[in-house]
Amino acid sequence: MGARRFLGAAAVAAGVASAARAVAGRMPPGGADRWTRTNHRGEPISLLEGPAVAAGIAAGALVAGQGRGRAAGLVAAAGAGAFGLVDDLAEDTAARTKGLRGHLGALAEGRLTTGGLKVIGIGATSLAAAAVGTRRTGSAGRWVSDVLVNGALVAGTANLANLLDLRPGRALKASAVVAAVPAAGPLAAAGSGAVLGAATAAWAGDLGERDMLGDCGANALGALAGARLALGMPRPLRVAALAGVVGLTLASERVSFSKVIAETPWLKAVDDLGRR
Repeated sequence: MGARRFLGAAAVAAGVASAARAVAGRMPPGGADRWTRTNHRGEPISLLEGPAVAAGIAAGALVAGQGRGRAAGLVAAAGAGAFGLVDDLAEDTAARTKGLRGHLGALAEGRLTTGGLKVIGIGATSLAAAAVGTRRTGSAGRWVSDVLVNGALVAGTANLANLLDLRPGRALKASAVVAAVPAAGPLAAAGSGAVLGAATAAWAGDLGERDMLGDCGANALGALAGARLALGMPRPLRVAALAGVVGLTLASERVSFSKVIAETPWLKAVDDLGRR
């Protein structure tokens, strides 16, 4: 049953992502220029991959998820993708507000950036996904604490995947690794299949540097991968995973992930895999 759900989710996610990207490529909403950005080489690249991937993983979770996991996966992926898309298309590039600290600082000053809206929105949808997907097994207080941990893990992995989306394929590879971590629960097989299926569909365009995930795709991938762990691991492991995500997020404010990867031979080898 688990293998069937995995394969079903992978097939649906890959099919929907591929179809959505093809249709959007022929008729880009608002015109192609709206979706064109400049990559790390200074070359034009399309953001259309992001919504296609988000649609694919949401469809995979919806079709192959079980019970609470189906709704939780859909809310996590769709919510993260939607708020990521707002930041992709409406970001005020002149303001140059970057990083979690920068957006939270703007909020403290009474300014709501698109990044700040994304922080609030993904936080809310992640908590909603956790509330839907977390089964109550003890007191109300324990359930609430589980929801908070699970919601924070979903939001944290969504943000972390986006932080890694600075080079071709990096966020896809990281999300695939998280999706392969052993887990049980109602989203285990479907979540893994959906992430890997959508990543496979996006692989050629992303590594070929024609497309990029953007906030929409990276946030959605990270959110579903995180939801799979949040609903499928014992509490001590969830807390440990959350601590790791928080630690990496805080480190990103001071350390360049790209520099660390470039200076670590085995990480660089994985990072370069499949690139042109």
